[in-house]
Amino acid sequence: VIPSSDCFTSFPLPAHQSPKIIHCLLSVCPWTCYTVKSLCFLQAYANNAIKTSKYNVFTFLPLNLFEQFQRLANAYFVFLLILLLIPQISSLSWFTTVVPLLLVLSITLAKDLSDDITRHKNDKHVNNREVEVLIDGELKSEKWMNVQVGDIVKLENNEFVTADLLLLSSSEPLNLIYIETAELDGLVSKHVNVNMNLFIFSLLNTVLYISGEVRCEPPNNRLDKFTGTLTLRGETFALDNERILLRGCTLRNTEWCFGLVVFGGPDTKLINKMFNFTSCLFGNSFITFLPRADGANASLSAFLTFWSYVIILNTVVPISLYVSVEILRLGNSYFIDWDCKMYHVKSNTPAQARTTTLNEELGQIKYIFSDKTGTLTQNIMTFNRCSINGKSYGKSSKKKVDFSWNSLADPKFCFHDHKLVEAVKSGSPEVQAFFRLLALCHTVMPEEKTEGELFYQAQSPDEGALVTAARNFGFVFRSRTPETISLVEMGVPTTYELLAVLDFNNVRKRMSVIVRSPEGKLTLYCKGADTIIYERLHPSTSKLMEEYAGEGLRTLALAYKDLDEDEFEKWKERHHEASTTLEDREAKLDTIYEEIEKDLLLLGASAVEDKLQDGVPQTIEQLAKADIKIWVLTGDKQETAENIGYSCNMLREEMKEIFIVASNTAEEPPIEKSRLLGKKSQVVEDEKVDGEYGLVINGHSLVREIKDVHLELLRTACMCQTVICCRVTPLQKAQVVELVKKHKKVVTLAIGDGANDVSMIKTAHIGVGISGQEGMQAVLSSDFSFAQFRYLQRLLLVHGRWSYLRMCKFLRYFFYKNFTFTFVHFWYGFFCGFSAQTVYDEWFITLYNLVYAALPVIGLSLFDQDVNDRWSFQYPQLYAPGQLNQYFSKMAFARILLHSCYSSLVLFFIPWAAMCDTVRDDGKDIADYQSFALLAQTCLLIAVSVQLGLDTYYWTAVNQFFLWGSLSVYFAVTFTMYSNGMYLIFTSSFPFIGTARNSLNQPNVWLTIFLTTILCILPVVAKRFLFIQLKPTINDKVGSNFAKAVPPPPPRKFPRRRISTRRSGYAFSHARGYGDLVTSGRFLRIPVKSRPALFPHTDTPVADSTPQTYRTIFEEAQSP
Repeated sequence: VIPSSDCFTSFPLPAHQSPKIIHCLLSVCPWTCYTVKSLCFLQAYANNAIKTSKYNVFTFLPLNLFEQFQRLANAYFVFLLILLLIPQISSLSWFTTVVPLLLVLSITLAKDLSDDITRHKNDKHVNNREVEVLIDGELKSEKWMNVQVGDIVKLENNEFVTADLLLLSSSEPLNLIYIETAELDGLVSKHVNVNMNLFIFSLLNTVLYISGEVRCEPPNNRLDKFTGTLTLRGETFALDNERILLRGCTLRNTEWCFGLVVFGGPDTKLINKMFNFTSCLFGNSFITFLPRADGANASLSAFLTFWSYVIILNTVVPISLYVSVEILRLGNSYFIDWDCKMYHVKSNTPAQARTTTLNEELGQIKYIFSDKTGTLTQNIMTFNRCSINGKSYGKSSKKKVDFSWNSLADPKFCFHDHKLVEAVKSGSPEVQAFFRLLALCHTVMPEEKTEGELFYQAQSPDEGALVTAARNFGFVFRSRTPETISLVEMGVPTTYELLAVLDFNNVRKRMSVIVRSPEGKLTLYCKGADTIIYERLHPSTSKLMEEYAGEGLRTLALAYKDLDEDEFEKWKERHHEASTTLEDREAKLDTIYEEIEKDLLLLGASAVEDKLQDGVPQTIEQLAKADIKIWVLTGDKQETAENIGYSCNMLREEMKEIFIVASNTAEEPPIEKSRLLGKKSQVVEDEKVDGEYGLVINGHSLVREIKDVHLELLRTACMCQTVICCRVTPLQKAQVVELVKKHKKVVTLAIGDGANDVSMIKTAHIGVGISGQEGMQAVLSSDFSFAQFRYLQRLLLVHGRWSYLRMCKFLRYFFYKNFTFTFVHFWYGFFCGFSAQTVYDEWFITLYNLVYAALPVIGLSLFDQDVNDRWSFQYPQLYAPGQLNQYFSKMAFARILLHSCYSSLVLFFIPWAAMCDTVRDDGKDIADYQSFALLAQTCLLIAVSVQLGLDTYYWTAVNQFFLWGSLSVYFAVTFTMYSNGMYLIFTSSFPFIGTARNSLNQPNVWLTIFLTTILCILPVVAKRFLFIQLKPTINDKVGSNFAKAVPPPPPRKFPRRRISTRRSGYAFSHARGYGDLVTSGRFLRIPVKSRPALFPHTDTPVADSTPQTYRTIFEEAQSP
C-alpha cells in the first residue's frame, strides 16, 4: 500500500512572510493507486532542476572579462594600456603591457572555462538522473529536473535523495532507513531515520483516501533545523529535522523508501547552503612624476609628462607580482597537503590546506584557541568510576572484573572494582536502579547482527560508554521501538513502555525519559550536569564528584522521580500542544520539560575518562617555547579543565600563581580584579610581568566580564601564559576570540573538532579543523585540517614559519629588483631632459618580469629554508620574528628602498662613466644609446641574479636550473632579437640591430658588468658580516650551531596535580540530542572509530605524558 500525491497549493504571501503550505490529497489501494489533483495553484514552487554553472556560450567571454576587470590589479593595467594608446604621452610600445596582461587574462579564462564546463556536465548529470515517481496511481521513471513539490518518490538502496523529502515509509522493520550524509556535514557514518506511524498502512481490501496538509518553514540553508506540522484526519503531528531526508544524502542498507517532496531544486537546503565567493586580489602602484618641457604650453607639457612617467614607472608593481604571489601560495599549500609527517595512518587522513591565501599567516600566530574534547583528548570514553548511594566504586584493585557470568557482556569492557559486581548480584536496589537508569535514559541505537553480539551506535561517546557499562553489569539494552525499550535485567527480558523523551540541549544540560514498567509504574529517569541538579545532590556524592573531576574525569549526576498517572496525562496534553506549534517550539518545550523535572531523587553519579591524544603535552610545550599563548575554551567543568591543563603542561607547578575566576550564576559578580590590572586602553598592548601566571575562568564569570570590564579581563588574560575558559558555550567561545582579535594586534588561530567549535573557527583569523569523532563540520568550516592535535606544531613551526619567511623574502627581493629597475629611469631623466625616454630596450621591459626574472624568484620563494624541519623543532624560538613581523615591516621596506636607490645609482652611473668617451678595440666609438641600454640592462639582470643567490639559503636543482636558465634565456633572446634577420622581418619592432654582437665582445664591457655587480652586492655582504659578528639574530645563532649541535638535556618530569576547589558540572555537549528521533522511531547510527596510538606505548615519552625539553637560545646572549 503506497500513498501518492501529485498536487499542492500554497498561500500567495511571500515565503518570508508566511509558512510554506502543501495541500496533499493522498489515496491508497491494495491493487491500484490514483491521485486526485488540487484545482488551484496560488503560488508556483521551484522545480527540482539545479544550475551551478555561471556562464553559457554567449555570456562566458563578456561576463568573465567583466569579473576579471573588477579586480584592482587587472583594472589598473587596463588603465595603463589605455594610456599607452595615447600618442602624446606614450613612451613605450603597447605590447609592453598587453603581453603580460593578455597572458594573465588568458590563463584565468582557461581556468574558469574548464571549471564551468565541469559544472555544466555535473548539472546535466544530476538533472537527468532518474527516480520513480507516483503518477496517476503508477510508479513511473522521471528525471530529477521534472520532479515537483508534492510528488511522492520512491528511493532504492544506494540512491541519492532526489529533493528534500518528508519520509513516509520504508522496507525495513519498524520503517527504519539508513542514510549517509557526507555531502551535507562530511559524516561518512550512517544516520537512521524512521517514518511516523501514521504512514504505516496495512489495508488489504479497502480503498483509503487521505487528505493531508503540510505547513512548514520557508526555504533556508539551516541543515540542522526544520519546523513544520502535518495535519491528517483532523490530527496534527509535529515535523522537525529528524523526519526530513535532505537532498545530498544517500540511502544505505535500505531496500526502498517513499517520501513526499517538500522542497525542490534551488529551494532545497543543500543548494541554499552553497555560496560563491570572490577573492579580492591586490594591486598597488607607486606613482612618481617629473615634469618636462615639450612645446610652448608648459601646463599641457607637465600634464602629458606626468602620464608618460606613470607608464614608465608602472613596473614598480608589475602584473607578474599578482601571478607570482598566487603561484607561491598555491605551492606552499601543496607542500602541506603532501607532508607525509602530517598524515595519520590509522584513520587514513592527510593534512589538507583548504585555502591558499593564509599560508604566511601561519608563521605569525600569537594566540591559539583550542577546544578540549576531541581536540586535546581522544573523545573515546571509558566508564571509570561511579558513586551510588554515597559510596564510590572503581579503581580499587589492579585485577580486572570477570564478566563471564553475563553472556551479553562486552568483552572489551574493563573495570577494576569487584565490589560493584557483588552489589549488583546481591540485588541491591540502589545499585540496580542506577544501572537501570543508564540502560533506559539515552538515545542509543542497538544493532544485533548475530545472537548475543550487540553493537551500540551512540549520539556521543559518553552515552555509548554508560550504556555499555550498564550492559556489562547485567542491565543489557537489547532493542527499542518508538514506543518501547527492551532490556535484559540480570538475565530476565523486560520491556518498558517509552512515553516521552525530554531531550538534551546546551541550555537544559540534561535529558530525561518517562517510562512505564511492566508493573505499570510510571517513572522519570534523568541524567545531567550536577550544576543543574545541584540542590538534590547528596553531600557525600558531591564530594566524590569533585574528586572525580580532580582526576580529569567527566562526571554525570543521575536522578529519578515516580509520577502520578493523572499528573502525567495533563502534562502530556500540554507537551503535545507545545510540540506542534510553529513558533518558539523549542522554548515552549523547554518550559514544559521544566514543569515535570522537579523533586528528583538522587541515585548517584558516574565518571568517564577521556584520554589525551598522543603528543599533546609535547606540542603545547613546543608552542609555548615559540611564545605562542594557548587558551583552552571548553564546556567541561572547572576541575576537569584544570586537570587537563596540568596533564598538558599548560598549567605547571612552577607558575607563580594561577588565578581562579568562578561565579555560580551569570548575575553573580566575579572575584576581585587581579593586581595585574591597570588603566583601560582600546588597543591592549603586551606587558611584561614577573613570572608566569595562569588564569581559569568559567562561563558565568565570562559573561559578566565581557559585558562590563572586557578590556581589563583581556589585559589580565594576555599577561598570563595560559588561559582556560571552562563551562563556555559556542557563542562565548566566539566572543573570546573576537575580543582578542579586536583589541590585540596579533594573528589568532582556533582549532576544534566539532560543530560546537564552528563559530570559534570562523571568528579567528585562521581556523583549523580536526577530523575526529564528532564528524566533519569543523573541518568543512576550517582553513586547514588534519587528524591529530600534535600536527599543529609542524603546521606552525615548520610550514607556517617557512611560508612566512618565503613570502617576506619574495616580497623584499621582488620590490628590490623592480625598484632598482625603475629608479634607473629616474637617473636617466637628468640626461634626457625628462622626456620620458626609457633606458632599456622595450622588449627587455616587456620580458624582464615575465621571463628573465620570474622563475628564479619563484624558485626562491617555493624551496628556500633557513633551517630544516628538525632544527625548527629543536629551536622553536625561531618562530618569534614572524610574530613581530620583523621580516617585512615598514623599516624593512625602507631598507629596501635605500638599497634599491643605491643599486640603481651604481647600475646607471658606472656603465655611463665606463661608456663615456670610450672606444672599441678597433678605435670606433661605442658610446651610443643602444649600446648603453644593452650594458645597463645586462648589468641589472646579473646584479639582481647575484643578489638572489645571496638571499638563497637552501639550494636545490630547481633553483639552479631557474637561475642559470633565466640568464641563458636572456642572452639567447638578446642575440636573436638584435640580429639582422629580426630587423629585416620586423624593422620597426627590433631596431637594436647588431648591438649585442658589437658590444658584448668587448673586454671593457664585461669588466664594467663585473665591477657594477661587485659594487651592488658589496654593502649587502659587509652588512651581513658585521651584523653576524656584532648583533647576531636567532637565525644566525642557530645556523652557527649546525656543525656543532648539542643534544638537549634530559626531559623534566612534573608531578600531576589534582585540585578540586569548586563545584563541578557535567561536561556537556553543545549539540541537541536525539530524543525526538527516538520517540518518532528515527535513530542515529554513528560507528565509533577506534584511535590506536601512533607509536607503541613503550616507545615514546608521549605514553607517560612526560614533556620534552629543548635547548633554549636567548637573544641577549653574547656572541662567541
